[in-house]
Amino acid sequence: MKKQIIPITFLFAAILMLGSISSANAQSNIIGKPVPIPIQYTLQVAQNDFPNQMNWADAKKACEALGEGWRLPTKDELNSMYINKNAIGGFSPNSYWSSTEMPPVFAWNQYFNYGGRINDQKTNKNYVRAVRPL
Repeated sequence: MKKQIIPITFLFAAILMLGSISSANAQSNIIGKPVPIPIQYTLQVAQNDFPNQMNWADAKKACEALGEGWRLPTKDELNSMYINKNAIGGFSPNSYWSSTEMPPVFAWNQYFNYGGRINDQKTNKNYVRAVRPL
């Protein structure tokens, strides 16, 4: 019986493909079934938060990496999300990043336990929920 040798390039390609499948699964777990904000119906909110808190720059990149128009919400959109948090569901009672900056070192965030909005240093870590226009 002759042994069959699998070329290294094939194994490397298979490993890369598994990594991209895993990445796609992580994205679909975050996006889930997007929820429109009940009052406006002009914005979809990802069903889930990203699994880890992150700094502002990483949060912005992570949302954009979801593709198809996904991004961090503006501070006004984030406030609409807070107002409709029960209808949207799944929020932590902690602070979430918005895309609204106070350059060079601050960006707006909002607490989802009492609604307070503050400027936070971009290097601090907060929760992240992506949005996209309908």
